[in-house]
Order: sequence, then structure tokens, then C-alpha cells
Amino acid sequence: MSKESTQAAVGKFAEAVNTGKFELIDEVVAPDCVDHDPAEGQVPGPAGYRAFFSGMRTAFPDLSVAPETIVQDGDSIAFAYTLTGTHKGPLGKIAPTGKKVKIRGMQISKFKDGKMVERWGSSDELTLLKQIGVIPA
Repeated sequence: MSKESTQAAVGKFAEAVNTGKFELIDEVVAPDCVDHDPAEGQVPGPAGYRAFFSGMRTAFPDLSVAPETIVQDGDSIAFAYTLTGTHKGPLGKIAPTGKKVKIRGMQISKFKDGKMVERWGSSDELTLLKQIGVIPA
């Protein structure tokens, strides 16, 4: 897989997350994709990512994920990002607070034949919970 096609796949995934066009996830995530850090209750493959980001966009309708640094080595790509949004919908059992959030995260993804086949990642969930007032700052 070329560097350009890996970047295009990541770009399509980002477009899905930032716009809610979740059908794009099916184009760039392999059905048997292994997520080494899934969210609680997240099912494997594209369906898991569609459900997770649908919930995030419900909780944060103005959700935006912006890459800050990107490093690529062959079929693997790693990036640090900043996630922003306003908590206007339920986040699991947490009622909307109307508070703005800004957190950082990192992700490493491996691609094969234009689709993500493995993912490792971490977001600063503690800061998110502090910013919406669930945990004292």
C-alpha cells in the first residue's frame, strides 16, 4: 500500500468522524479490524467505529478532531490530535452539561489494501470528565 493511499484512508476516516458521514468508515476499516483499545462495549470492525462516533457526535454535535502531528512508516500511521466539542447530548449516562471540551489523544493504525486492520489509541478521558464537571478539576 502506498503512503498516499494510507493517508487517503486516514483522511476518509477523519471526514467520517468530523461530518457524521459514517458510511465512509465501511470504505476504510476492514471487517476484521483489531482495535487494541476499544471503547467499553465497542463491537469489532466498522460497526464498532460507526456506533462509537455516532454516540460521540450525539454527545458533542460540533465534534471536531484535528490532527496535530502525523508520522508514517510504510503501512502504519501515527498521529496526535486535538478533539473539541460542546457537550449538548448524553454521553453514556452523563446528562448534557453545555460545557466545551478540548482534549488530546494519540492513535496508531496499520493498513492493508486500503483498509485499517489494526488500531491502538488513547484519548485524555480524565480531562474530558473534568471539563464537563463529572470529576472535580
